[in-house]
Amino acid sequence: MDIQTILQKDQLNKEDLVFLLGRTDRAECQALYEAAYRVKLEYIGNVDYYRGLLEFSNRCIKNCLYCGIRRDNTEVARFDTPREDILQMARWCFENQYGSLCLQSGERQDEAFIAYVESLIRDIKRIGGGALGLTLCCGEQTEETYRRWYDAGAHRYLLRIETSNPRLYATLHPQDGHHQWQVRKDCLAALARTGWQVGTGVMIGLPGQTLEDLADDILFYQENNIAMVGMGPYVVHHNTPLGNEVTAAGRDTRRDREERLRLGINMVAATRLYLKDVNIAATTALQALHPLGREMALKAGANILMPLVTVQRYRTQYQLYDNKPCLEDSQDECRHCLAGRVASIGDRVGWGEWGDSPHFFNHLGDKG
Repeated sequence: MDIQTILQKDQLNKEDLVFLLGRTDRAECQALYEAAYRVKLEYIGNVDYYRGLLEFSNRCIKNCLYCGIRRDNTEVARFDTPREDILQMARWCFENQYGSLCLQSGERQDEAFIAYVESLIRDIKRIGGGALGLTLCCGEQTEETYRRWYDAGAHRYLLRIETSNPRLYATLHPQDGHHQWQVRKDCLAALARTGWQVGTGVMIGLPGQTLEDLADDILFYQENNIAMVGMGPYVVHHNTPLGNEVTAAGRDTRRDREERLRLGINMVAATRLYLKDVNIAATTALQALHPLGREMALKAGANILMPLVTVQRYRTQYQLYDNKPCLEDSQDECRHCLAGRVASIGDRVGWGEWGDSPHFFNHLGDKG
């Protein structure tokens, strides 16, 4: 197979995706990234949108084997950000023209949490007369809960499938009946029925994961009419079962991390080429593996950035993986730093814009 021939095709197939994902030659990778950036310019433009990321609670009922805030990690001091602090940061995002806010937390399904988030959404939507776009990332919930939160005013929801392969998914979670791939997939369908712009994503470079798995992940995005994609390379957390297993097996060397970074950027590019008009995040996990990881993703087709606006004193207690960047930066420093990163590749920031996914509006009639 020849990379230039594939890059000139109007529509890729799975075999093409596997080939592109497996590129390691520097010149071939560069050709892939440049082709994906051209598609970004055609369908999105040279504009990147902000989602101020506010991690407001690390309490979680789940015990995922890779995650630093898993229920059984006793190293973590659990926190709930005071309501007024959350609203203060939301106002900061509005005043600094971020356009959108993303509320993220550990997973809870009790009525007290559900009602709290619902009222919090309503308070945030009063800021600037509803000017802030609002994304939620609060895990698996019932369709009724998703509807309550949607009716309160949030309109985008990110729920990562983690992998489209149920067998691989099982290796990431305890087999206790509370971590089921089908439940998570059903939640994505419930979100779509409720009217949300649905986002999902996967971890890249997992033990046992193949290029075919990653190609199937991209096909999964299409089959489920996903509007936005948030995916990144797997990064070890030192106090997790999976992290300990990977480290003990000698599979977290510098070379391993470089390989996961390359795979992560290849996935961004291949997803942009295949899906064209979706939103794709340049995730912080990429920067955890390389100082310029997010710029590399933007140049390979990503168009969403999530600058951290979590209250400073809680940031070290919300680490899903080790070496998370920007923990010490103030929100002002992060704002200016990311603006400089965007400008360095010739893009501009969509200040004050929601930056909704064009795919969502182009495919409103499609079934997800």
